Amino acid sequence: MIEIKNLSKTFTTPEGQVEALKNVSLSIEDGDIFGVIGMSGAGKSTLVRCINLLERPSTGEVIVDGVDMLSLDDKKLREKRRDITMIFQGFNLLMQRTNLDNVCFPLELEGVKKAEVESKALELLDIVGLKDKANAYPSQLSGGQQQRVAIARALATNPKVLLCDEATSALDPKTTNEILSLIKDINERLGVTVVIITHSMSVVENACKHVAILDNGSVVESGNVSDIFSKPKTAAAKRLVFPEGVGDESVVVGREGERFIRLVFNGSEDTGKPLIATMALDKGIAANIAAASTRNIGQKIFNKTICRHLC
Repeated sequence: MIEIKNLSKTFTTPEGQVEALKNVSLSIEDGDIFGVIGMSGAGKSTLVRCINLLERPSTGEVIVDGVDMLSLDDKKLREKRRDITMIFQGFNLLMQRTNLDNVCFPLELEGVKKAEVESKALELLDIVGLKDKANAYPSQLSGGQQQRVAIARALATNPKVLLCDEATSALDPKTTNEILSLIKDINERLGVTVVIITHSMSVVENACKHVAILDNGSVVESGNVSDIFSKPKTAAAKRLVFPEGVGDESVVVGREGERFIRLVFNGSEDTGKPLIATMALDKGIAANIAAASTRNIGQKIFNKTICRHLC
């Protein structure tokens, strides 16, 4: 388990003090895929870097598997970081080394025997679907393939935690979905706990089980993805879930005396049938759709539809 307790981080800049994180507390269970989402400048990347102490918190605690990260000396911290690996938006591969050598690199640093290193690296490239590209160079790969190599390299030390800092931001939607599917497969196959930092609601929808919403350095909501998405409570959560206001009744403006009908599906199974049209016919209701928002999370439908009653 990852426990973050009352964590704050303040940076000193030429303009003065900047509070990037303010009293953040989170618990992330073993084997979870946990999303942290927020607008630019919310403090997401600072938070994820505090988990492995690439950024040292100003105050608070970071506890991973019962170990207080802030209590470790430099040597023990380096050892602990083998259990907490990271992938980035920019891939950070060594361009002068082959893909196989990139995956071998963490194991070489640990002094593992060469035969064991190559065997393990080939196994990991096979897991990410790139064993046939072992002897190619990163420059010969697409962005999605480079991120797969980065994931294989991150898994080389058999980590317990995989931190993903905007790992799909540089990828197109199709490739993003492929990388998220790979991350979910690795989570299920290897039991690795995954923390995904993102500004994209679709990434959280497609991959995460739980989510925390960060706004101006503070956690404003956290819980199951389906709960947060179906009933966002705070203004920050509503901005992310309904970026254009769709699904929020307050955006629908009607003439005096005009009637509206509000339909909500929270976690319904996808029947593949035109339910709204069927209900309108059965009840003899004529209506136009004024606003709607539909999300598919974990093969369940979450929908808000506001209809203008015509008769």
